[in-house]
Amino acid sequence: MADETSPAARALLALEAIQGTPGISARRLGERLGVTERAARRYVAILREADLPIESVTGPYGGYRVGRGLRLPPLTFTSAEAMGLVMAVLEGHPGAADPADLVGGALAKIVAVLPERVAGPVRAVREQTARGAVPALVPSDPPPVSPELTTRLIEYCTTARRLRLTYRAGGTEREMDVEPWAVVLRHSLWYLLCWSCTRDARRVLRVDRIAAVFARAETFDPPPGLDARRVLEEHLSQGWDYDIRVIVDARVEHTARWLPRSLALLEPDGEHRTLLRASTSDPDWYARQLAALPVPFRVVGSPELRKSVAALARELLAAAGDGGAHPSWLPASSFQPLRYKVAP
Repeated sequence: MADETSPAARALLALEAIQGTPGISARRLGERLGVTERAARRYVAILREADLPIESVTGPYGGYRVGRGLRLPPLTFTSAEAMGLVMAVLEGHPGAADPADLVGGALAKIVAVLPERVAGPVRAVREQTARGAVPALVPSDPPPVSPELTTRLIEYCTTARRLRLTYRAGGTEREMDVEPWAVVLRHSLWYLLCWSCTRDARRVLRVDRIAAVFARAETFDPPPGLDARRVLEEHLSQGWDYDIRVIVDARVEHTARWLPRSLALLEPDGEHRTLLRASTSDPDWYARQLAALPVPFRVVGSPELRKSVAALARELLAAAGDGGAHPSWLPASSFQPLRYKVAP
């Protein structure tokens, strides 16, 4: 690397300052470079001798600026900068995972010119997001995630290196050894899909809750044909407070068109019906998701969900202007105001 005190290095720093602050005066340029105003003018002269169009603007707001016709050097990113850019774009514009999208096309061009060492992790997270993407229910204030940490996790997934993590959950920190499978973005939250060697079970970890990560010497064989997004969404549909069982009067392939994988596991129930198995911490919210089905369904078991479906039915009848009359199978005592909530 050139010595920053050399004339060539100072001239390049002068160019960077002029590009970043159009209209910068010779005095301010000298302060930025740590030299006198006269020396700053000399560095501008060096740039002009190299045929760089550095213009001088007179007047109280005058100074140096870059004129037309300057060809900039190639754009460079560190791995963390590239990952941070892609993460921010994907979180703010879900369609950016699709190269046919306007923003997605621009992002694809940036990824295409990155060195493979930088582009590999970036491409992995972008492609993982694109698979099976659904409209996002974005949290109002998603937690920040470190691009440096995300880059390292993706690299360890690619090289199949076992990890020791420090994970925050429930106000405590715990150590765990894992085999990292994939990093997936869902609803503006970043997850690490992995196998916990400590618990001998599959785990889904929030990346923002990973406090530290250490690579171990051991490697592992990733699951063949892994659809990480599908596995993640099926995993997130289970393990909540209330178990749910619903029979839908449609085949599995049809039901899957109307319900996202993160809402339930779907199994055939006879030739023309689907058994929906899931869990939720908010039966009222889940009842509203089921109400969007364009085919009949019925709740089997799941008393909390039955109560919520009944309350929703009465609210819809009231909205239709039935004068408050309710069918005999909907007891008035089961009415509850409905709450809107996105399950984490």
